[in-house]
Amino acid sequence: MNLSLVASGAIIMGYALAAVFFLKFWRRTSDSLFLAFAAAFLLMAATPLLTALLEVPREEQSPFYLLRLLAFLIIIVAIIGKSRRRT
Repeated sequence: MNLSLVASGAIIMGYALAAVFFLKFWRRTSDSLFLAFAAAFLLMAATPLLTALLEVPREEQSPFYLLRLLAFLIIIVAIIGKSRRRT
C-alpha cells in the first residue's frame, strides 16, 4: 500500500468529517453560512478523492484543482453575503 494513498484517505476523511459537522450545525440553526461551509468541504474532499481514484500524478496540474478554487469561492461569497445581511 502506498503511503500517499493513506495520507490522501486521511485528508478526505478530515474534510468529510468537517462537512458533516457543518451540516449538523446548519440543521440546528438553519444558517446558510454553515451550509456553504459544508458544501465547500465536500468539494475539497472530492479533489484528493478524484485524483487518487483516477491516479492523477500531480494534483495541481489537473482540472480537479478547480474544485478547490470553487470551494474557496463558495466560502468567500458566503462570508460576504453574511456580513452584508448584518448591516
